[in-house]
Amino acid sequence: MRIWKQLLLSLVMLLAGLCLWLIVSPDAGHALVRMGVPQQAVALVQPGVSGNGSNNGGSDSGAQPARAGGQGGQAGQGGRGQGGQRAPLVVTRTVVMDKVNDRLNAIGSGTAIQSVVVMPQATGTIDEIRVVSGQKVKKGEVLARLDDEEQKIELDKARVSLRSAVEKSSSYRNLQSVARLDVLDAQIAEESAKLAVSTAEFNLRRRDILAPIDGIAGIVAINVGDNVTTQASVVTLDDRSEILVDFWAPERFVTAITPGMAVEATSISRPGQVFAGKVESIDNRVDAASRTIRVRARIDNQTDVLRAGMSFAVSMRFEGETFPAVDPLSVQWDAEGAYVWKIEADKAAKVRVAIIQRNPDMVLVNADLKPEDRIVIEGLQRVREGQPVRLQGAGEKPAEVARQ
Repeated sequence: MRIWKQLLLSLVMLLAGLCLWLIVSPDAGHALVRMGVPQQAVALVQPGVSGNGSNNGGSDSGAQPARAGGQGGQAGQGGRGQGGQRAPLVVTRTVVMDKVNDRLNAIGSGTAIQSVVVMPQATGTIDEIRVVSGQKVKKGEVLARLDDEEQKIELDKARVSLRSAVEKSSSYRNLQSVARLDVLDAQIAEESAKLAVSTAEFNLRRRDILAPIDGIAGIVAINVGDNVTTQASVVTLDDRSEILVDFWAPERFVTAITPGMAVEATSISRPGQVFAGKVESIDNRVDAASRTIRVRARIDNQTDVLRAGMSFAVSMRFEGETFPAVDPLSVQWDAEGAYVWKIEADKAAKVRVAIIQRNPDMVLVNADLKPEDRIVIEGLQRVREGQPVRLQGAGEKPAEVARQ
């Protein structure tokens, strides 16, 4: 590139830099005027440059008093004159006492308060099914029936034998010529016939598959015509009016958890919904491998929105020691650690704090604070040690705190 092009490019970049300086810096125009740049040229880019500027620097002495006067006017307008500086405006909040909440969080599995797998009490062929999945059944209700023709015949035979034995026993008791031993044998035969009838009736009743508890039926695992044994699963009944949730708590909570304590549980299937329950029982030993103890909680399920087998996020709260609680906005930090500004006799005093626990709305601290002490939460930037402050009250606007 030729030398004149390089010079032209450098001149353009220099002018662009000067223009940018004039745009960014309010005092750039006065500086250029003092260096000898014509005031008219500077005013093309920065019109606010005073017309008092000259090449001999006389404008500098005139501009400075004007700016000083402007700053003095602003200070007087804001109430911060050097002779009478106003105290900063702050917003305070009183200290309260609160307890440390030690929380236990665990994952547990839910089971029905009662759950039964219904099996036949005899071997045979399924002749009838009277239950469907999801049906509510009562204890003793017939769920299914096995074929019972053979049992009915056996019952009829037993009844016939009983009638014969009763007639024979009655006749022997009325006849004087019959030996006493024969009468006794006839009575024994009558009793045996009664037992045979009872056995036949019992075998016939066992052909009915009954519900052992009140509950809700699951999926029926048999069909009509299936040949089943006493080991076959017919249907599962769950009494889920209450759900039992088993979870494992760390060893340090062993002495803190007692039966009847409140428990909160949430389920993935019901996001945002919290289910309240109570601790029902605690295991008698700590697991040596995991150093945890098994805890069982009972949760009411009258609305029937929970199911056995669900996973639950279980939480428990334990109250601990009492500490002062302050607003999270009041806690400040410096090289020595955390502190808050306490107002005593309308003056600010720095109080060192040690944070114990952070909660969503308050921070528990270990510090020389008492209930009803006033702590600054807004306007912290202007507060200094031992400096008087103004508390927000009547006639003070909240927006003024941000400006102070």
